[in-house]
Amino acid sequence: MRKPRDFDAELKTLSDKARQLKEQRLRQLGELVIATSADALPLEQLAGALLAAVEAEDKTTKEGWRRSGAAFFQVARKAGGGARGSSRRERADRGGAPSATGEDRA
Repeated sequence: MRKPRDFDAELKTLSDKARQLKEQRLRQLGELVIATSADALPLEQLAGALLAAVEAEDKTTKEGWRRSGAAFFQVARKAGGGARGSSRRERADRGGAPSATGEDRA
């Protein structure tokens, strides 16, 4: 005879796993904000830049941001996880994308 499944225990396990993944994602997002020096921006400005990125529909702009982000992570890996030391100007010189507003702040 088969042992009945304990759905409550399985549901609790899945809930715990989902909570852990959510906490990990939140922690990684905070680490990303710090690594990119975005923590130096006022919260309103950071929120506005993120909203502009979410609302952006121009595929060329989004692709530029993606390339800039990929380059950032490559530099971070080569530097042992610390690309924070490079300035915005240095990142722009490596092919960084324009800001969320489309302006070149460099």
